[in-house]
Amino acid sequence: MRVVSILSGGMDSTLACAKMQEAGHEVIAVHFDYKQRTESKEREAFHAVCDHYGIDRRYLIPLDFFKTIGASALTDETIGVPKGAPGAGVPITYVPFRNGIFLSIAAAIAEKEQAEAIVIGAVEEDSSGYPDCRESFLDAMQEAINQGTKEQTRLTLLAPLVHLKKEQIVAEAARLSVPMELTWSCYEQSEAACGECESCHLRLKGFKKAGLTDPIAYQKR
Repeated sequence: MRVVSILSGGMDSTLACAKMQEAGHEVIAVHFDYKQRTESKEREAFHAVCDHYGIDRRYLIPLDFFKTIGASALTDETIGVPKGAPGAGVPITYVPFRNGIFLSIAAAIAEKEQAEAIVIGAVEEDSSGYPDCRESFLDAMQEAINQGTKEQTRLTLLAPLVHLKKEQIVAEAARLSVPMELTWSCYEQSEAACGECESCHLRLKGFKKAGLTDPIAYQKR
């Protein structure tokens, strides 16, 4: 298949992309700059991952309006980034309807490129509790995309990690020799990962439970 892979440069989206490569699919990568705190680092990770896998077809889409909307610690620097494990409910790091908007743009790219699928590294089972990572939401988005595109455009939305735990993601990445040293997950820092935000917490927990060592640098572990 020809697939459009939403690739943030993080460990989850990189593994999802790697699984498409393993299956022999032709991958078109799309990355979104949405004025998040670590925007330049994530963009660097995106290009490094694409270079590693030889992905030449790349889309880099600016979405500055997310900063205008705010309401998230990732896009509003007046809101502090929470530390430690995610709590109950939707955390302040949730960016309003981010995946819905990403998927909509990816659908436009997929239609233009005559792709057959969109892949996203969404994780529902062991993540921060974002509503736009739920399988039910992704199923609904697939239906909406196919209702709103040309009749001959029949897109499948693939979320191969949605029911995996972080340690399973780490183990699968190791099996596929995914270059985790090129990926970036920290919500707050761009030089060395802070080791304290919820994203770092989930990543480090995954590596620990998988019995492996995270290759990226941390300020604190």
